[in-house]
Amino acid sequence: MKPTIVLEAHDLVIAAVLIALDGVISLAFGLGLHRQLAVAAVRMVLQLLLIGVILARVFALASPPVTLLVILVMVAIGGREVAVRPEQRLVKWGNFTVGLSAVAFATGLTSVLALTTALRPDPWYAARYAIPLAGIVLGNVLNAASLALDALLSSVVREKASIEAQLCLGATARQAMGKLLRAAMRRGLLPVVTSMSASGVVTLPGIMTGQILAGIDPMEAVKYQILLMFLLSGGAGLSAVAVVFMAARHLTDGRHRLRLDRLVGT
Repeated sequence: MKPTIVLEAHDLVIAAVLIALDGVISLAFGLGLHRQLAVAAVRMVLQLLLIGVILARVFALASPPVTLLVILVMVAIGGREVAVRPEQRLVKWGNFTVGLSAVAFATGLTSVLALTTALRPDPWYAARYAIPLAGIVLGNVLNAASLALDALLSSVVREKASIEAQLCLGATARQAMGKLLRAAMRRGLLPVVTSMSASGVVTLPGIMTGQILAGIDPMEAVKYQILLMFLLSGGAGLSAVAVVFMAARHLTDGRHRLRLDRLVGT
């Protein structure tokens, strides 16, 4: 019995029948998603094939500068994703600055900690370990940061009168916005809390499932999944806190005034 099942092209074609089924459902019920499904599926395949080729070359080079460049590009794209998702926008590239800073901080700290303590590859910055780890952490980090940023910006606009009333009564900007800051951080952390709660009981996480299908012992796969869930939760927390406090600084000044003029269109 082979420890690893090798997928051929025709195996992927068979699996693609399920995408076609989604298209049929869209047409049958008038959902209007069949074209989007087709475009998304094609894009996904092309993007993954491209990244597969790039990673194979990067792994073969084993060059620290190239590894760092790949991770920096991933972080920059992640910062952009955080910036464009919220409905509200900070002026002068504020969303991008805040999002990029939070994503870089959380991804960098979490990945370096894991590589130098738990995983300990030799060398610790080996591309085969650093890039995949940074990628999975980054996906979770940008999701938490974008949710937290969107929650804060929207709630500040909505609660403008309440915040300014508290400021007039002598509260600091931190005190007046405290409830909103906590709510925004909570929103950013909820998805990872839900994911951890369901792991192993309701769902088998994708990383663990992939390792088991690749022939790794189930207990080893479980240990890797536990490590990753801890890393993802830590990264999500760091990014949510960082993005919320940096955005709050943009929306206030040294005189504890609310500066909604720093939001586009307000």
